[in-house]
Amino acid sequence: MFWPMTQLVLAFCGVAVLGVLAVRVGIEVRRFARAVGEGAERIGAAADRLERSARPLAARGGSVRRTYGGNSAEE
Repeated sequence: MFWPMTQLVLAFCGVAVLGVLAVRVGIEVRRFARAVGEGAERIGAAADRLERSARPLAARGGSVRRTYGGNSAEE
């Protein structure tokens, strides 16, 4: 009767360890997902700032091209 009880206790301890590890993995996954979301927001904000800062440069580039004649294939 000793060995079956020992096996039952060991099985319970194994399941308990797996449960604790599953909770820790779940917490880390939630933390990782939050970090990925914050990173995506920061990338989106940086892309918006880049687009806003590139508009005047693109407008000047278009006027320079029209002023000095287009590309060399037209000449």
